[in-house]
Amino acid sequence: MEKITLGKSGLIVSRISFGALPIQRLDFDSSRDILLRALEGGINFFDTARGYSDSEEKIGYALSSRRQDIIIATKASGAEDRAGVMSCLGTSLSNLKTDYVDLLQLHNPPELPNPEDPDSLYAGLLEAREQGKTKTIGITNHSRKIAIEAARSGLYDTVQFPLSAISSDEDLELVEICRENNVGLIAMKAMCGGLLKNASLAFAGLRRYENVVPIWGIQKMEELEEFLTLEENPPVLDETLIKELEREKKELAGDFCRGCGYCLPCPADIKIPMAARMSFLLRRAPSENFLTTEWQNEMEKIEDCINCRACVGRCPYSLETPDLLKKMLADYRTFF
Repeated sequence: MEKITLGKSGLIVSRISFGALPIQRLDFDSSRDILLRALEGGINFFDTARGYSDSEEKIGYALSSRRQDIIIATKASGAEDRAGVMSCLGTSLSNLKTDYVDLLQLHNPPELPNPEDPDSLYAGLLEAREQGKTKTIGITNHSRKIAIEAARSGLYDTVQFPLSAISSDEDLELVEICRENNVGLIAMKAMCGGLLKNASLAFAGLRRYENVVPIWGIQKMEELEEFLTLEENPPVLDETLIKELEREKKELAGDFCRGCGYCLPCPADIKIPMAARMSFLLRRAPSENFLTTEWQNEMEKIEDCINCRACVGRCPYSLETPDLLKKMLADYRTFF
């Protein structure tokens, strides 16, 4: 397993890393089997968050006895100030069955916190590091502007941002900015929220950048084995993959829902992260999975939208979600 140093953090991490959000959908024993297999396969970097329901607990359950062999990153989800960061971290440490994490990250704040404010989110990161409860500090964000500001600020060891094989040139500017500033760059949404189906293409697209560490969200053993196999024989962007890459860029260009879920909850109980991607899901996954009576009922809930626009305000990509949902419903109805 190839390893790299994650910027100035000094953390030496596997080039393929384990995104632990999806294991919240599994039971504890299934999660343990996958996590242990990942470690056995050479993955040493596991990324989770306080906001991923029981994901941290499952890592603690499976890997606490191997603490010296792993690097854990978590996020202070929902924290609003210094005290909130420390409270979140306390819960995380208990869940993870450890007395420190290797990387503590702010979780998608709407703006960079004031580093001079003694009660700010950033002050919480500093306190955690001073107390030895984290080795390094970082930030995650879906805003390119905030991610670039963080990388240039000199305040963070790492930045986590959505990057994939089909990322725009503007988003990819962050790769060079992080390299110039010796900031570790962690790529989330490397499969575009599940819309990219060719793992070889997704893998090769990001392997081009030597300072990028993708977080692969894994919830099935076969998914893990596929990425371990790709790591053994890393694919390159040959002519065939380049042609496919251009097709994918054309189809997924512009605004589309990544399925991050920040739009929720919806007062009309619309399953926005799925409904807002339905046209893609019908054409990129087995369509029968979404043409059930259950999904027909879920999609028709779009008619109940009260246009409160709360989803628009929460969307990190500034999508016009109500309009997008209406388009998805109109397309969905053509399948019947």
